[in-house]
Amino acid sequence: MSSPLIRSAQILSRWLAWSVLALACGAASFSPAAAEDVGPLTIEWKDNFLTVRGERLSGEAVRIHYLEAFCRPGSTDREWGETTIEHRTRLVSASEDRRRIELISELADGVLVRHRITAGDGEVDFQMVAANPTDTPSQAHWAQPCIRVDQFTGRGQDDYVSKCFVFLDGRPARLPTEPWATEARYVPGQVYRPAHVPPDDVNPRPVSRLTPSNGLIGCYSADERQILATAWEPYQELFQGVGVCLHSDPRLGGLAPGEAKTIRGKLYLVDADMPALLVRYRRDFPQHAAAK
Repeated sequence: MSSPLIRSAQILSRWLAWSVLALACGAASFSPAAAEDVGPLTIEWKDNFLTVRGERLSGEAVRIHYLEAFCRPGSTDREWGETTIEHRTRLVSASEDRRRIELISELADGVLVRHRITAGDGEVDFQMVAANPTDTPSQAHWAQPCIRVDQFTGRGQDDYVSKCFVFLDGRPARLPTEPWATEARYVPGQVYRPAHVPPDDVNPRPVSRLTPSNGLIGCYSADERQILATAWEPYQELFQGVGVCLHSDPRLGGLAPGEAKTIRGKLYLVDADMPALLVRYRRDFPQHAAAK
């Protein structure tokens, strides 16, 4: 019988080969955006921040804390420090044209998450492959890419909420929605929990009684001429936060020993044409488009 160390090495070797294939397939499916986007984008990653730039992009840039945290379940009414799993993300490679980046996150419990991030016309494509090469189940249930929208909206923490939207009853709804939750372990902010996620497993900020229709959350630019929106599949929650930020948080759902999962996401930066955005979103996330 092989030792745990040998088994872990075998699992890791299989994961590396499998993740390269999965990420390559994700990249192969990435296609240029339609005419309603804001044009070619570039990306850079440094000090745990992904910076997105474009000549037509509202504001100087969009900065994303990538990644802010990996989280355990049971988080809704618990100290945040007990929810997060210590991790380190490092750069693996970056293309000279600033259109593709590869990262790897190493979690304290042994989980490895490989990221391929590709900039296109009016969108950024995210492909994650998370794997547990250990003999112990991982409690990594979701991750937090924190999108800072201060430059895009031209607003601060006190007034950017009115630029933001989620989907309720199949329609876009500007924030603050009614009712608006105000009580939680930490305030302010607003969490929208999808039906597939247990009530005890979301951000410890005020949780709305409203259930989002899909996984898309976004905001309008300062001049209302552009939209920034984001979605992941699968997703854990939608969150309007406390750093002039928006979240659609990717869901891992925990990892059994030897298990690997693929998670994918999009950041859209488009002209303020909601029907056109929805066409792209439904193409990219048909599972979400079926939800109401």
